[in-house]
Amino acid sequence: MEKEYALNIEDLKVVYKTQHSVVHAVNSLDLKLEKGKALGLVGETGAGKTTTGLAVLGLVPNPPGIVERGSIFLNGRDVLKMNKKELRKIRGKEVSMIFQDPMTSLNPVLTVEEQISEVIRTHNKVNRKEALEKARQMLEMVGIPGERGSEYPHQFSGGMKQRVVIAIALACQPDVLIADEPTTALDVTIQAQVLEMMKALKEKYNTSMVMITHDLGIVAEICDEVSVMYAGHVVEHGTLEDIFDNTRHPYTRGLFDSLPNMEDRSQRLKPIKGLMPDPSNLPEGCAFCTRCAYATEQCEKVKPPRFWRNDTHYVECHLYSENDIQKGEVLKNE
Repeated sequence: MEKEYALNIEDLKVVYKTQHSVVHAVNSLDLKLEKGKALGLVGETGAGKTTTGLAVLGLVPNPPGIVERGSIFLNGRDVLKMNKKELRKIRGKEVSMIFQDPMTSLNPVLTVEEQISEVIRTHNKVNRKEALEKARQMLEMVGIPGERGSEYPHQFSGGMKQRVVIAIALACQPDVLIADEPTTALDVTIQAQVLEMMKALKEKYNTSMVMITHDLGIVAEICDEVSVMYAGHVVEHGTLEDIFDNTRHPYTRGLFDSLPNMEDRSQRLKPIKGLMPDPSNLPEGCAFCTRCAYATEQCEKVKPPRFWRNDTHYVECHLYSENDIQKGEVLKNE
């Protein structure tokens, strides 16, 4: 039986054209999200994660952003072929996005209940009173007393603002929720509460979710599958078990080595050397070759093919290109 995908991105390429250069933000990206599942999109700042999220909603700023090629199927319909009116219909109803910074996501001159009710009235045939009532119910659902709906964003703490943003995103029970680092601006205890809440709401509404983050702990907490993104491209993809227990790409290994070991406090961190390549001047071959301890001349000149370890786990790396798995196994055994 063929899997049903809520979101299916194929060969997506997004560039930002400036006066002096062309920034290759997303490069031949493939991403599949099954209905009801959560996918973690992981990578360093500048990997193209947010641009991918914006492309799904048709919100890549143009100019300077241009979607050069590819397709984004949302419930079987290609978002890139939709006009502005069709896009407005699906935003908030079929797909929603929780933006990175709750401080700047809310309108400072409207009460929070007005901001939630705006989404409800856009997509449902309800009057203003009914929409405000539903807005207060959404506030209660995310742990904010309904009577606080008449207050303005500046009267809420950072964690409360993020809950309001989540209430707006979930107000019309979208099929797909894109969460762009939703806990970045929050302290650790509030982070945990927000994540627990998102997990519960996802299960309640059977929402498919893309969790954009650089925090592997959040991925382990919420996600079913993981795509590791580097320089605008997915270099390794698999289930939680595939990525966490059978890490194969040197970059993914580097991400794990950059995390502190809570069991052995004396163990030093091993940060990934160097910086991500300039997206306006990417290497001809593997984008990670300038930082990789295993890089060869082939890596500099030839893009690595996709190597499938099993039905759910693939890696794009020359360590595996000749089916010589032993070379790649060194990553696991170090």
